Amino acid sequence: MNINTTYRVILSGGGTGGHIYPAISIANELRGRFPNSKFLFVGAKDKMEMDKVPESGFNIEGLWISGLQRRLTLRNLLFPFKLIVSLLRSRKILKEFDPDIAIGTGGFASGPLLFMAALRGVPSIIQEQNSYPGITNKLLGNKVNKICVAYDNLERFFPANKIIKTGNPVRQDLLYLTDKSIEAKDFFNVKHSKTILLVLGGSLGARAINNLIESKLEFFRRNNVELIWQCGKLYDQEFGVYNDRSDVQVHPFLNRMDMAYAAADIVISRAGASSVSELCIVGKPVVFIPSPNVAEDHQTKNADAIADKGGAVLIKEAVLEVDFENKFANLLQSKELQKELGENIKKLAFVNATKDIADTIEKLLIV
Repeated sequence: MNINTTYRVILSGGGTGGHIYPAISIANELRGRFPNSKFLFVGAKDKMEMDKVPESGFNIEGLWISGLQRRLTLRNLLFPFKLIVSLLRSRKILKEFDPDIAIGTGGFASGPLLFMAALRGVPSIIQEQNSYPGITNKLLGNKVNKICVAYDNLERFFPANKIIKTGNPVRQDLLYLTDKSIEAKDFFNVKHSKTILLVLGGSLGARAINNLIESKLEFFRRNNVELIWQCGKLYDQEFGVYNDRSDVQVHPFLNRMDMAYAAADIVISRAGASSVSELCIVGKPVVFIPSPNVAEDHQTKNADAIADKGGAVLIKEAVLEVDFENKFANLLQSKELQKELGENIKKLAFVNATKDIADTIEKLLIV
């Protein structure tokens, strides 16, 4: 295919970093292949994609859309109006931009956009990151042309002839972490003689993980553990006070995830799809603490898929107080277990996911 061909590509994914960064990775891969092409993102007006996408060099339009809450709220009463407005706005954006392909990676805005794109006859693809799809992607499954997935057995939710197992897109700099450990520890100014624990609660932070870490600071100190702790921007003021400790550094957000992963000896993380995919490539021992407050409990299912293959330690939020110290101490004291977990999780990595998804998109473009 001629690299000078100009395509018009529209993408939608947002709400959390787990939807935004895969979309940006796909866009960067396509921009590398077709540098003359035009790209437009569509997100939810008040979500983090409205900042993160422009920072990555792409234009974005916002929709007035949000998800349904689990209880009766004013936001739920507004949902039908927001949906109608977003569908009409999506139709207008599609008419004006006239895309050759529409790509959805999940999040509130991807539903209206992909639905209207399919209705308009635009070749469409969704990238389902989780082992258990959300309601938006399940509804879109019959509308789009192809569905790129990261887990087996999704024929329960999508037409089998549309499914392509590619894995999830990840930041490309994570593919080159070998031998970066010393440089990364110097980058964060942590002690090489200590075990470095990287704590990740997702791009917005996680209350339960932050509370756990706060309650275990003396436990970590006694066990010669130094922390790189991403608390999330919602919790920076509350937990940033621990930056005055010599064995703790708290960050609202980590912009150099490659360095953070390379510096870490052990990782504690939520089990969002993007985090799981990144950690498979990184190949470090991981303790997953999945969020129980997500649709269909998909984070627990994501973590189970790794833990069942001996690739991670899984501790449910409800039993943190009972299980954490014993399980973490066991991991800390066993270099053999650390090595085994790192090797097993790395076997589950899809290092060519972004390329394979872009290949699928190319095939739709030339049909």
